[in-house]
Amino acid sequence: MANIRVLSFFILMLLTFQSLLTAHEDPTYKEVQVGVILDMESWAGKVIYRCISMAISDFYTANPHYTTRIAFTTRDTKGEPLSALFSALDLLENTEVQAIIGPESTAESRFLKVLEDKANIPILSFSTSPFSNHNPNLLGIAQDETTQFKGIAGMVDLFKTKSVIVICEDTANGREMANYMVSAFQEKHIHVTYITLISKFPSNEQVKVELRKLQTMQSMVFVMHTPPSLATDVFSMAKELGMMDEGYVWILTSKTTNLLDSMDAEAIKTMQGAVGFKSYVPASGELQSFVSKWRKEHYALDPFMEFKEVDFNGIWAYDAVYALAMAVERKQTRELASKELGTNIRTSLLLDEMLRVKFHGLGGEFKLMNGRTITKAMEVVNVIGQGDRRVGFWMMATDEFVKGIGIPDSISNRGLQSIIWPGGTTSINPKRRILQTNGNKKLRILFPNFGRFPNLVQVTVDPKTNLSGVSGFCGDVFSAAFNGLDYGVGIEVVPFKYEVGITYNDLIQKIYRKEYDAAIGDFTITTNRSLYVDFTIPFTDLGVGIVARNAKNSMWIFLDPFSAGLWITSACFFLFLGFVIWFIEHPTNKEFQGSTIQQIGTTLWFAFSTLVYAHREKLQSNLSRFVVIVWVFAVLVLTSSYTATLSSVLTVQQIGMNDISTGFQNLSPVGGYVFNKLKPVDVNLEKLYTPEDYSKALRNGRVDAIVSEILYIISFLAMYPATDVSLIATASTTNGFGFAFQKGSPLAREVSTEIAKMREDGTLKALEDKWLKRESAMMSKDFSSPSPKILNLYRLRGLFVISGVSMALVLFVSMIHLVRKKWHAKNITKTLRSVLRNTCTR
Repeated sequence: MANIRVLSFFILMLLTFQSLLTAHEDPTYKEVQVGVILDMESWAGKVIYRCISMAISDFYTANPHYTTRIAFTTRDTKGEPLSALFSALDLLENTEVQAIIGPESTAESRFLKVLEDKANIPILSFSTSPFSNHNPNLLGIAQDETTQFKGIAGMVDLFKTKSVIVICEDTANGREMANYMVSAFQEKHIHVTYITLISKFPSNEQVKVELRKLQTMQSMVFVMHTPPSLATDVFSMAKELGMMDEGYVWILTSKTTNLLDSMDAEAIKTMQGAVGFKSYVPASGELQSFVSKWRKEHYALDPFMEFKEVDFNGIWAYDAVYALAMAVERKQTRELASKELGTNIRTSLLLDEMLRVKFHGLGGEFKLMNGRTITKAMEVVNVIGQGDRRVGFWMMATDEFVKGIGIPDSISNRGLQSIIWPGGTTSINPKRRILQTNGNKKLRILFPNFGRFPNLVQVTVDPKTNLSGVSGFCGDVFSAAFNGLDYGVGIEVVPFKYEVGITYNDLIQKIYRKEYDAAIGDFTITTNRSLYVDFTIPFTDLGVGIVARNAKNSMWIFLDPFSAGLWITSACFFLFLGFVIWFIEHPTNKEFQGSTIQQIGTTLWFAFSTLVYAHREKLQSNLSRFVVIVWVFAVLVLTSSYTATLSSVLTVQQIGMNDISTGFQNLSPVGGYVFNKLKPVDVNLEKLYTPEDYSKALRNGRVDAIVSEILYIISFLAMYPATDVSLIATASTTNGFGFAFQKGSPLAREVSTEIAKMREDGTLKALEDKWLKRESAMMSKDFSSPSPKILNLYRLRGLFVISGVSMALVLFVSMIHLVRKKWHAKNITKTLRSVLRNTCTR
């Protein structure tokens, strides 16, 4: 038994020693050579290589028990397609790689077609162009760019546009993609008006020539399939030529939008309003962790190096390497099983395993079908601001647009969200439709030549051509707005002279009967007129105004700026300030001491001298200084308000609405409405027509005031800048002036947009200063109170609350201080008396 125990002990020790030796031995892995062909000088090549390295590290960290390991052999193509082919041949002949990853560009991938007979290994290509069935070893790990063309055709059809212009790069791939796009549009019965091919590295002039050619064509919808560098050049010139304004539609493919994040801010600024299809990567925890790791490694390598986020090529490369590592391990397992069974091994075993791999990666579900990764949806983005904004998705399986993935199928989820097109509009309105409507003929413009206000409406005649033109404020506004549209369509101005009994409503009827295309001039926008024509937005101030003679001077006019309550309150606060200062300073400050009369005089002098900041008495208490500082601020506000209000009062004509004579513009359609609003008790009305009538009526006293639309008043004051009349009141009772167009004409909307731009960029203000420079200030904005509003106590109550609280608080603190001081002195006196009494007793 003892021998058996000793033998068992030695066997146990031997096994333990052997296990310890085995534990410290390095495991034996089978190394599989994989070639990597990339342009290591390009940003795309650097991103792909770094993602490949991260994928290998993450994969074998998660699967340490695998018996295979991938070893990479890298070749740098330096961007030369032939170099990619030579690199592939070198890897096949000298390194005996079992798979090849790359290259990243479509041009370089095309040369690998030569290896169809020589290479029987998987080639994981980043080419986005479709593959032929002749080379089953070529696997596309990037999205096939032709799949989105069906979605683009669907979008064009969704917005009811039946013609497009295609812009591609002048390369073999660009010409091939143009053919694919034409086929996709033909399936939707959409006409491709023109295909323009732009060289890979064009000059600005070459791009400008091509774009000018496109401007002459009817279609205003452009579908562009170019790399970001070329897209930047095209958009820069398009913006310069005005092709990024309202009415133009630009649709981009993923060739540009997938790399939108790598484009600079200036390039994106020129692309505002473009819509693009973008590869979709669903958000996940794995993707978030990978991006976080990407950023950390970037700063660990070189924190000062330019940082860029990982792009779609990097994500596809990461998932492809994961799939390749799985396939290599599965191939090894199948080979071992085959050897045990004694069966033959096929050389395409790794390719078979690659086609069977299926897992959830960074880019979503990874699965190869017909040698290409499967894409279920594409993101539709709108270039706005500093980047893109998602507006929906295109579902490839159903060929429909939805606003969100994962949302229950409903009518509200179908279609796309609101798109902001070039020019800031949310609706598609190609400008060429206007030209088709008018048949490229000249627009006949009716222009009233009534000769009443020449600085508003003026007809000019070219002495060389004897053709009429437009001038004056209204004419210049229309010319500037229409020229901004850049339609290339001429206009024919038809002056209409005034005839007895003819009104502006009669001219509106001529537009309604389609005798003319538009009417421009001083046409007031009214509800009734809008039933017959379409008006632009107003290009003038809204409403009507009153112009009247200035009031005569009054000896008490200086009291008008403040109400009686405000005058009394201010005086009381001056007295209260004097009392507070006297109460604080009297016990210690000799300047506030003396006889009663002297103290009162000093106090009143100090208080009222703060009105002009002339007080010279030295204050000893900090409490006094605090009160004076607050009150001086209040006085500053009071004096400033008084000065401003007095300036207005001195230029205002005080008009009573009882028993006055009033003139009005006879041809204006709003006179009756205005007078119904004013409701005068006894008003004598007089019809006026021209600025001369205005001036004479006011000068000879026939009328006390004139009521008319604001632009007529401003025009009158510009022509007669007299010092004895003023614009004293306005009211928004009318809609201003606008240009009239035929019902349904898109020109009304287009010209309105230009007017809005002119108002924003200051052009409208410059024209107004040119023709209608105002010489008289407007004093009021309320017909019910034509005189300026005087300042009352209620409007400035906050100022007095602050001053009053500060004075009361300081007075309270002073009283407490005085009481404490007297109480302390009284206690000291009692103490001294007690001490003396005790001393005497002893």
